Amino acid sequence: MNMNVIETKIKGLLILEPRVFGDDRGWFMESFNQHNFEKALTERGLDVPQFVQDNHSFSQQGVLRGLHYQLDPHAQGKLVRVVQGRAWDVAVDIREGSETFGEWVGIELTGENHKQFWIPAGFAHGFVALEDNTQFLYKTTNYYSKESERSIVWNDAELNIAWPLDQSLTPLVSDKDKDSVGLADAIKQNNIFINVT
Repeated sequence: MNMNVIETKIKGLLILEPRVFGDDRGWFMESFNQHNFEKALTERGLDVPQFVQDNHSFSQQGVLRGLHYQLDPHAQGKLVRVVQGRAWDVAVDIREGSETFGEWVGIELTGENHKQFWIPAGFAHGFVALEDNTQFLYKTTNYYSKESERSIVWNDAELNIAWPLDQSLTPLVSDKDKDSVGLADAIKQNNIFINVT
């Protein structure tokens, strides 16, 4: 297998490290291999998705996007990576009944480390760009659905996400994301996932 698979503290969230072949001319890697991806998931008893859409975003330093998710029947799993620049990526478990409900995992993704983050459906997702001109690619398991789109506010006190922000890095957040609700309100509005397998 041409990748290293790292399990996180939350079942289902995986960090994938593709094997990079480099010399003085540059480098080569398989950015995605369906067989290897399926093998990594099935060996861990996880569902194997089908990807239907690729998305590409471009962000300047400090841009913070999230925490986004879609409700069933349009829930999305995401395989995310950074191809240029640097971002800190986070996934929050919002599967009602999950042993890790409300917990999060964060990872730094860069154009140099080539790491990828597998985030199954049932997680809210967001990232902050740590450098200018950060390009973020992700494969999704479902199409975008405006009607199913939801978000949890990035700085929700209950989640207490340790975003790598200091006085030199002020988050730039869209008006839509600023209007997001906290996890407690999402629960009250039945805007979380109720089916955990």
